[in-house]
Amino acid sequence: MTRLGEQPCIHPTAQVSNSTLGRYTEIGAGCHVSRSSIGDYSYCVENTQIAYATIGKFANIASHARIYASMHPMERASLHHFTYRSAWYFEGEQDDQEFFDWRAGQGISIGHDTWIGHGAVIMPGITIGNGAIIGSNAVVTKDVADFGIAVGVPARTIKQRFTDDVASRLDAMAWWDWDHEKLHEALPDFRKLGIEAFLEKYAP
Repeated sequence: MTRLGEQPCIHPTAQVSNSTLGRYTEIGAGCHVSRSSIGDYSYCVENTQIAYATIGKFANIASHARIYASMHPMERASLHHFTYRSAWYFEGEQDDQEFFDWRAGQGISIGHDTWIGHGAVIMPGITIGNGAIIGSNAVVTKDVADFGIAVGVPARTIKQRFTDDVASRLDAMAWWDWDHEKLHEALPDFRKLGIEAFLEKYAP
């Protein structure tokens, strides 16, 4: 059993570059994380790819998810990366930094307490709200609101987890910002109480 702590837990086969990881985070085997920030308590399991993403706290990211499927230059005569990774192919050439800057600007934002299912693909420029669920193998091409459940190819929101009133109260309570000790104290209630009873006890 791995005991998580203040320092991120990164599997030896994972690659993390130019990224910030919060407390109690875990990066699983074969994962690639670059140019991203991942909030406290979030994790991704085997063979997930994440780039140019801002991910909140308590995100649950299943295996083989791809968060930021890189865009190719569709408006050019060629889609191939010889046009922007040119130094790989031609002596004395430079890579097309303007294209990379454009791609970096198409970042992804994922809220707190989200669940990204196995094999899901999140396209560049997408925002996924707090508490949202993305189904396995979904391809997300449009934003998903707080507490929405989106499935399919392309993904569409099929329902909301909670009523608008419950969702707004959860957002206002922002339990994901509680300190570690308060989370521990409330653990029995997270396990046993229904959402209405939980809000009754903890919502301001």
